[in-house]
Amino acid sequence: MKKLALACALALGLQAPSLAQWKPAGDRIKTEWGEKLDPANVLPEYPRPMMERKEWKNLNGLWDYAIRPCGEAEPKTYDGEILVPFAVESSLSGVGVHLEDSQELWYTRQFEVPAGWKGKRVLLHFGAVDWRAHVWVNNTSVGKHEGGYTPFCFDITDALQKGSNKLTVRVWDPTNNGPQPVGKQANRPQGIWYTAVSGIWQTVWLEPVNENHIASMKITPDIDLNRLRIEARTGEGEWKKGCRLEAEVYDNGKLVASGAAIRGEAIDITIPGEVKLWSPDTPFLYTLKVRLKQNSTETDAVDSYAAMRKFSSKRDANGVMRMQLNNRDLFQFGPLDQGWWPDGLYTAPTDEALIYDIQKTKDFGFNMIRKHVKVEPARWYAHCDRIGIIVWQDMPNGDKMHEWNQRDYFTGADLTRTPQSEAIYFKEWKEIMDYLYSYPCIGVWVPFNEGWGQFKTEETANLTKQYDGTRLVNAASGGNHYTCGDMLDIHSYPGPEPFLYDARRANVIGEYGGIGYVVKGHVWEADRNWGYIRFNTSKEVTDEYVKYAQELKKLALKGFTGAVYTQTSDVEIEVNGLMTYDRKVIKVDEKRIREINLEICNSLK
Repeated sequence: MKKLALACALALGLQAPSLAQWKPAGDRIKTEWGEKLDPANVLPEYPRPMMERKEWKNLNGLWDYAIRPCGEAEPKTYDGEILVPFAVESSLSGVGVHLEDSQELWYTRQFEVPAGWKGKRVLLHFGAVDWRAHVWVNNTSVGKHEGGYTPFCFDITDALQKGSNKLTVRVWDPTNNGPQPVGKQANRPQGIWYTAVSGIWQTVWLEPVNENHIASMKITPDIDLNRLRIEARTGEGEWKKGCRLEAEVYDNGKLVASGAAIRGEAIDITIPGEVKLWSPDTPFLYTLKVRLKQNSTETDAVDSYAAMRKFSSKRDANGVMRMQLNNRDLFQFGPLDQGWWPDGLYTAPTDEALIYDIQKTKDFGFNMIRKHVKVEPARWYAHCDRIGIIVWQDMPNGDKMHEWNQRDYFTGADLTRTPQSEAIYFKEWKEIMDYLYSYPCIGVWVPFNEGWGQFKTEETANLTKQYDGTRLVNAASGGNHYTCGDMLDIHSYPGPEPFLYDARRANVIGEYGGIGYVVKGHVWEADRNWGYIRFNTSKEVTDEYVKYAQELKKLALKGFTGAVYTQTSDVEIEVNGLMTYDRKVIKVDEKRIREINLEICNSLK
C-alpha cells in the first residue's frame, strides 16, 4: 500500500511526505466522504460532462499557498500547502483560515504537459474561483477573471516551456464587503449566513485541443417540432473557410438522426418516430457526438447529451395558470438545497457525495430542487439530468448584503445599486445562464430571493426571459412583488399559508417548513442552533412535516402549482434539514415522507 501511495503521489507531481502531512483543519463534524478523502486522488472525475473530450489532465491536489496584504508581489516563500479545490476557509483545504478583504490569496504548483500533446494548444481550465483571479504560467500573465460561480479557461500554450512549468494564481475576495454575488457567505457567520468561501473551489485541469476546435455548445430541444438544435462556437471566434460542424444523435447506442452545418449555422435535427421525452419519472437522455471538420479533416470531437423536454405554463380547464412539463400540468415540489458541506463548504468532498444529496432528494419522493443562491459544478447538473430532478436555479445575491438586508427587504422597494454593482450582477447572471443553458434539468431561473439585493426587478425579469425563453422566470422568490415573470412566489414559515394570489401567473410557495431538530453529535455548534420551529424527536418532525404537506396538497387543488420545503440538510447552525449537516442521519421517517411527497407531485396528473 505504501508503494502504491508513493506511485500515486509521484504521478501527480507531489512528494510523499506532503501527502502524509496533509490533514483536515479544525475539529468540526465531517461527512464520511471527507473522513475517507485521499489527497492524492481529489475529485478525479471529468469536470465538464456536457462537452467531453478524451484527453485531459487533472491539477487537483496539494499546491503551495500564501496569504499576503493586497498589492504585494508574489511571495518569495509560501506559508504551507493547501488541498485544491477546497476553499482556504474549509477543513478539507488543510488550512481553515479566514481571508480578509485586505488580503490576497496566492497559489503555486509545478506541472508538466504530457508528451503526447505536442503540437496542440493547451487550455487551462478553472471550474470556479471566488472572486477575482489573476493567473500566471512561468511568470507570464495568461489571463484574469472576475466571477465566483462560472468556469473559465485560458490558452496557455505560448507561456509553456519544456519540462516543468510553474502555475501561479492570485485571488482577491471581499466576500460580503464587496459589490459581487456571494450567496450565503459572510465574513462574520451567524444565523442564516455561513462561513466564507475564497479562492479555488472547483476542479483545475488542462486540456489539449487543435487550433480549430469547439469552444462551447448550445443545445435546445423543441418537443413540439420533434427537433433538436445544436449551436457551437469555435475557439477562434470566427468560422474558418471550409469548416463544417456535424452532429449525431444516439438512442442507447443506436444512431437515430444526424445533421450538419457550415459557417456557424445551427444544426436542426429532427428526431424520427416516437420521441422519448425527459421527465423526473423517465429521465431519458440522448447521446450526442459532435465533430468539427475543416476541409474534410476532423479537428475536434466531443461527446455530449441532450433531452427532449419543454418547460412552460398554461391555464388548466378551470382557468388556473399551471406550470407544465412537456405540455402537461405538473406540481413541482422539492427542497431548498443550499449545497453546503461541513468539511468542504462550497465543495462536496467527492463525486459520490455530490450525487448523494440528489439521489436522496429523489428517494424522498420530490421531483424538483431549488438550488438556493449558489451555483454548482457542472457534474451536479449532469447528475440531476441523469437521475431526473427539475432544478430551479437561483442567482446568488450580493452587494454588501448585511447592510441592506434589514433596511430594504421589509420596505417593499427595490434596492438602488451602484453602476459597478449593477454591471457585475448582469455580467455574472448572463454567464451563469450561458454556463447552464444546455442542461435539461434547469426549469426555472430565479434572479432574486427575498429582496436580497433586488433591484430593477421588471427589467431583470424581462432580460432573463429574453435571454432564455425556454425556461420559466421566477422574478423574485419571496421578495418584493411586481407583475413580471411567469409566477408569483411567496414564502411562508413554518406552514404553507399563502397571503397573496395572482390569477394571471402561476402561483408557488417558494419556501416553507424549516422544522428544526437537533441530533446530538451531528451539529456544527453544540448550543447555538435554531430552526423556524423546534422538535425533539424524528416522529414529531415527521408528523409536523406531514401536517404541512396535507395543507399543501389542498393548496395544489385550489390553484398553487409548486412548492419548496426548507431544507435538504442542516447548514452550520441551522438545524431544519431533512438530514444532518454531515449527512450521517436522516432526521425524518423516510417512508412516510416519500408517500406524501409522491401524492403532492402527482396531484395534478
